[in-house]
Amino acid sequence: MPCTTVLVGKKASNDNTTMIARTDDGFFDVKKIVVIDPKKQPKKYKGVLTHVEVDLPDNPMRYTSCPSVDKKEGIWAATGINEANVGMTATETITSNPRVLAADPLVELQKPKKRGEKEILGGIGEEDFVVLVLPYIHTARQGVERLASLIEKYGTCESNGIAFNDENEVWWMETIGGHHYIARRVKDDEVVVNPNQFGMDYFDFEDAFGAQKENMCSADLKEFMEKNHLNLNKEGEPFNPRYAFGSHTDSDHVYNTPRAWFMGRYLTPFSHKWEGENAEFTPESDKIPWSFVPDKKVTVEDVKYMLSSYYQGTEFNPYLKEDTGKRGKYRSIGINRTGVTSICQIRSDVPDEIKGIEWICFASTAFNVALPLYTNTPKMPKYVSDVTLDTSTENLYWSGRLIEALADANYATAIAHIERYQRKVFTKGRQLILEYDKKMIESKDFSLTQKANEDICNMVKEASVDTLNKVLMNASQHMKNGYNRADN
Repeated sequence: MPCTTVLVGKKASNDNTTMIARTDDGFFDVKKIVVIDPKKQPKKYKGVLTHVEVDLPDNPMRYTSCPSVDKKEGIWAATGINEANVGMTATETITSNPRVLAADPLVELQKPKKRGEKEILGGIGEEDFVVLVLPYIHTARQGVERLASLIEKYGTCESNGIAFNDENEVWWMETIGGHHYIARRVKDDEVVVNPNQFGMDYFDFEDAFGAQKENMCSADLKEFMEKNHLNLNKEGEPFNPRYAFGSHTDSDHVYNTPRAWFMGRYLTPFSHKWEGENAEFTPESDKIPWSFVPDKKVTVEDVKYMLSSYYQGTEFNPYLKEDTGKRGKYRSIGINRTGVTSICQIRSDVPDEIKGIEWICFASTAFNVALPLYTNTPKMPKYVSDVTLDTSTENLYWSGRLIEALADANYATAIAHIERYQRKVFTKGRQLILEYDKKMIESKDFSLTQKANEDICNMVKEASVDTLNKVLMNASQHMKNGYNRADN
């Protein structure tokens, strides 16, 4: 599934929090956010797409989930935070190459071709990962370890990038073929940007086969690489996993690298040169770094802005009035078909009961809002959890879809309404989090998380209806069949 990921180490953030964020870019998938009670977690899991069957432990924790409303292709839980304050987002669909996929093929479902043949089950994938891992881990590192053991046992049916965070660490894991993986801890002062490509550009094997402070991988990865001649680095050069396991195609330069370019440009406008004749990196550069030390501390608003990008401020913006020949040339980050975007934020300056905040944005990030929700709560408000497959203004998902379609068609006159809408929800959302943090810390009544989420959703509903009214009127005024007697 095409997506974009941003990972923020705690010292890179403005408030000493860790953040993992991703746009879930399906094909207009209808999404919601719910809380999964341990009693609702299955003991035996069966995948819909690959028919994989996995026995699950007996001690699941409560966790949030952003599943598809239509379950015909499985749960696709996408992202969440569990009651141990561990976040997970799965997955960033990444690229690989024929050398890797031939040596360790993806584990795909093989249906019988004739009578008497048995079905061969496929491996686990994006449909399954969150349900199989998030309820059972107490740290980000444990997330890598559990998923690694499942991939080694069952294999995976696709190439994946997965992120985990707790209050201290952020880990990024990328699968290699059907049964292998590497993982790296994001440095505390760095921010990672990852479009739909194999991302990591450095890996320390000495650490991975030693202390594992910041690197982990499959036990046989070195032998696998040597046997299949995967290392493309020249002798004496540091190992670059992107060369060995990733792709290098013309389509990457239109679909993937421009997204990394925009985010890197936003994070380091002064420490790197991104434009002009002597630019260090262009939208089609293959050596855009996987991680950056940003020029300033990074906020939730910064993460949301990057994940809303359509190359505003550049000649590639699809909404430019005049076509420079490059308008709309590259795939936007804030694309039309996003189902849900989440920013899993784990805080370190509040009690355990309220450390997890999940910022949720439904539909296209370019035109919609991110609202903060406490994750340590028994259920989510109906406005974000009771989502129908039919269009309705009674839930945020469909309100977002309506707002984006109307605003896109009338961008020049609607964008001011969108900017005010986004700013208002960020401001009011933060105010409510500050108020309820204070109430809960003073009263030690952490059941108020449910009331807080209801108040936040009520605020967002009011702001969304107001914005929808404005962009609808704006669109109506610009209909092609408009005419009045004064037009004579």
